[in-house]
Amino acid sequence: MSDTPTDAPVHDRSIEIEDYTAPAGGWGSMKSLVEISARERVGPEVVRELARQNKPDGFACVSCAWGKPAHPHVAEFCENGAKATAWELTSFRVTPAFFEQHTVSELVGWKDYDLEQAGRLTHPLKYDPTTDKYAACSWDEAFAGIGAKLKTYDPTKVIFYASGRASLETSYMYSLLARMYGSQNLPDSSNMCHETTSVGLKSAIGSAVGTIHLSDYEKCDAIFYFGQNPGTNSPRFLHPLRDCAKRGVEIVVFNPLKERGLEKFQDPQNPIEMVTGKSTPIASQYHQLKTGGDVGAIMGMCKYLIEADDNAKRINGLPVLDHAFLAEHTTGFEAFADVARATEWATIEHESGLPRTEIEAAAKVYAKSKAVIAVYGMGLTQHVGGIDNVHMLVNLMLLRGNIGKPGAGMGPVRGHSNVQGQRTVGITEKPELAPLDKLAEQYGFEPPRAKGWDTVEACEAVLDGSAQAFVGLGGNFVRAIPDHARMEPKWRALDLTVHIATKLNRSHLLPGETSYLLPCLGRIETDMQGTGPQSVSIEDSFSQIYGSKGKATPAAETLLSEPAIVAGIAKATLAPNPKLDWDAWVRDYARVRDAIEVTYPDLFKNFNDQMFTPGGFWKGVPAAHREWKTKSGKAEINVPQALNVTGFEEAEGRFRLMTLRSNDQFNTTVYGYHDRFRGVKGTRDIVFMNRSDMIRMGITDGDDVDLVGDAGDNSDRRLNKLRVVEYAIPEGCLGAYYPECNLLIPVAHHARESHVPAAKSVPVRIEKTR
Repeated sequence: MSDTPTDAPVHDRSIEIEDYTAPAGGWGSMKSLVEISARERVGPEVVRELARQNKPDGFACVSCAWGKPAHPHVAEFCENGAKATAWELTSFRVTPAFFEQHTVSELVGWKDYDLEQAGRLTHPLKYDPTTDKYAACSWDEAFAGIGAKLKTYDPTKVIFYASGRASLETSYMYSLLARMYGSQNLPDSSNMCHETTSVGLKSAIGSAVGTIHLSDYEKCDAIFYFGQNPGTNSPRFLHPLRDCAKRGVEIVVFNPLKERGLEKFQDPQNPIEMVTGKSTPIASQYHQLKTGGDVGAIMGMCKYLIEADDNAKRINGLPVLDHAFLAEHTTGFEAFADVARATEWATIEHESGLPRTEIEAAAKVYAKSKAVIAVYGMGLTQHVGGIDNVHMLVNLMLLRGNIGKPGAGMGPVRGHSNVQGQRTVGITEKPELAPLDKLAEQYGFEPPRAKGWDTVEACEAVLDGSAQAFVGLGGNFVRAIPDHARMEPKWRALDLTVHIATKLNRSHLLPGETSYLLPCLGRIETDMQGTGPQSVSIEDSFSQIYGSKGKATPAAETLLSEPAIVAGIAKATLAPNPKLDWDAWVRDYARVRDAIEVTYPDLFKNFNDQMFTPGGFWKGVPAAHREWKTKSGKAEINVPQALNVTGFEEAEGRFRLMTLRSNDQFNTTVYGYHDRFRGVKGTRDIVFMNRSDMIRMGITDGDDVDLVGDAGDNSDRRLNKLRVVEYAIPEGCLGAYYPECNLLIPVAHHARESHVPAAKSVPVRIEKTR
């Protein structure tokens, strides 16, 4: 049933650039699913698994972290979720025979798509530098070799990275392995995206995650939406957005690009819409602000509201602000209000890129609404001033008491399926976020107490040579991080690299002195252990925790589960511990959950009994019921450092580049070359550009240009030969694809405090390709 590719991919894709006018969803989505199913040569098993996807007794999607409703649709999967399932259940296999045919030096020249399209990894592998190839080894050899190496290092110089896909059980075991080894270097994918949320919300409202429930979308009367693209990154969100729009909820969008999922949606599960071609308009207002202009736009709305309230007070009218809430629950209002009143509209318009009339129109909607949800994504978090973005959105919500009541609150949309849950069970480099005293008591060891490395600090440690080894639990770390041209050569200087993965990616092709590639089961597959088939659990964007049961046939009999691999490394590396039986945990994951409950009794009470509750069980978020765990004991209104959050000044010829995902992509995984909603097919080597900027620079649609980094640090960062696509994007801004554009981002270009790479406002210049 499986195929093993042996030849290098041949690319013969015709490039088509044309406007796409159809809505999100609909027949375009259906066609896309048929195409990927045919390409992956999947069988009837995929259809059966799609019927189980995101269902209470099924499996949790391996793609995004959107919530799983207690009463699901017949098809509770979206276009990209179905792609992820077909991608994982592909018929293609990468066996040892594949590596006999290809050297690492050859494979490193393959595209991201081609590497993963080659198929599922089947055997543990060790890199042989004499042949420049990976060769099969036994699991025992791999664990023994990794353990022997790890024992020789300073634990504080070893990186234990975790992608956001691993389950709660695996993540707990992995964090325990790292800390028992002596390392607090636990960077994760949150460090690259929503760490700004974790830091910003924590300091402002005392809770580091969103405050709403999925059901709050049934109770709100307005949604203010910033920097998140549901049509590509969380398509199941389109259903509640459609329902909100149909019942008259005002959906006010602030985003540099027009994204189809925020414009109109055709429900593939609605026969009438599919037959008639009708769709539902989503946004009631759509404001295309500059990338990095969010603080300016929100300041304008706050200024309008505060001054309208001042005026109402003068004429004895109804107040615009919730003064009782502000007095009882917040601190810092007067200082912020003074700054808002003093900020000139000309400054607000310049920094936001929006006219005053548009900002005031949005503020008027907010002023009349009684229950508002604030939705945002990496369009707010991935800026140097990302914390200011989050704080300002919180400020707006606090002005009218829109946190901690039904139908209102903060709704950050998280990325990978368990990225939030990993932090809950200890994947963090920050000692204050892990229950170290409890772990010491529970397992009889002394955890490291010093702060470890986050993603940016891990990159810096690789660059300066202080890092000795890297262990990766999933993901494509080297491709996801910034500064590729500087990072990749240094990566090869590591003494040990270990990757736990389902498919081949570029990070695996940058081996250290010793390198292992360990293939694991996917979440969709049957995980048979000593006590029978096992289940795992994940946490979604709403802090709901769910069980997940895999039933698909494993890609190979030689695969081990992620918990088994973590346990294998732990047993080979750590001294025996009478308080921890790794083998017992692998035989029965329920024992891992029992241990999690002991470590986190307030969050995981009756964990095993609750994990398959329809709709999940809520771990609790104090700010959701107006318990503010801040230094002041109240929600804190903060004054932003600046209205410009880009971290660099405007200059002649300097553009603000925002990196984007295509419709055929999830994070670093590229499913194909069709960004349907933006009208791009057959290539990813493009840059979206404003017509006025093109005219000013003498560039026409279809010209080839180079993007050149303009960080002012004397480094040569260049991405050559991108095709210019004229697009409705604000002047002075550019859009191009992630992760290809990461090489233009300096490691040092990151959000203050959270260290998230500032990938939504990168300083670049344009040169015509010679």
